[in-house]
Amino acid sequence: MGQWLARGRVPQATDMATAVIDILLVALLIYEFLKLIRGTRATPMLLGVFVLAAAFITARFAELRTLDWLMTTLLPYGIFALIVVFAAEIRHALARLGRKLASSRSSGANSDSYDDVVLAANLFSQNQTGALMVIEREIGLRTYIESGVALDAHISYDLLATIFRPSAPLHDGAVIIQKDRIAAAACFLPLSINPILSTQLGTRHRAGIGITEESDAIAVIVSEETGAISVAVSGQIERDLTPEELRERLSVLLHRHVPTSTLPTTQDHDMDHGAIHADIRESDDDATEMER
Repeated sequence: MGQWLARGRVPQATDMATAVIDILLVALLIYEFLKLIRGTRATPMLLGVFVLAAAFITARFAELRTLDWLMTTLLPYGIFALIVVFAAEIRHALARLGRKLASSRSSGANSDSYDDVVLAANLFSQNQTGALMVIEREIGLRTYIESGVALDAHISYDLLATIFRPSAPLHDGAVIIQKDRIAAAACFLPLSINPILSTQLGTRHRAGIGITEESDAIAVIVSEETGAISVAVSGQIERDLTPEELRERLSVLLHRHVPTSTLPTTQDHDMDHGAIHADIRESDDDATEMER
């Protein structure tokens, strides 16, 4: 506005619209940046950057020559230092941007069903069996797949229940799922180093959060101590989910349509099998009485 008045002309409507769009875009970038680093180790580092910036401005306006010279000399190196310090956050932001651009093309293509994952999580929760299932999205997890035992098998409730059976040799580590196939089991994942995580979270939960900090994957975690079901995504964890809440959360994250019908649980399967056996016994009794 001051530039237009200095030039002696009244700002036009197009100029005002451009200025408003410019301000909104800058505000959006600042908002996305703050949302990205919220709750991460970058937050206290950012406060330190603000302190250094305040010291630089104070030295410049207060004419503190020595401090001004020192800050001016170190400023170029500080930019490189910030890139190194915030490398993980920058990588995560670029991955999120690419994921948003790609989601418009692949939102309708991902129609694979992950109901077996929900059924398996429900079984593990009832039996208090520890489990960690990682669903790959746009960013590949080949490095972590190669750390485990390759399977390349179709997703099934029975296979997941077999893998995470406590006596099975592959129950330690994580299962990584690519689309509708289990790529590998017993995989090693990076542990989260976020200092603000609850001390109640064990290695399995920290590994699930850690892989979501390094990629856009989704981690479904079942606690061995409590049987609680959790979902980790983008370095954040949602705890104590029911099987239906887990199913709805996965549908949102994977851009799938969820029917209104309720998801059958392992208890329903057991009841159905019991009803079938009861009908068979009744029919056998009737046939015996007729023979008599």
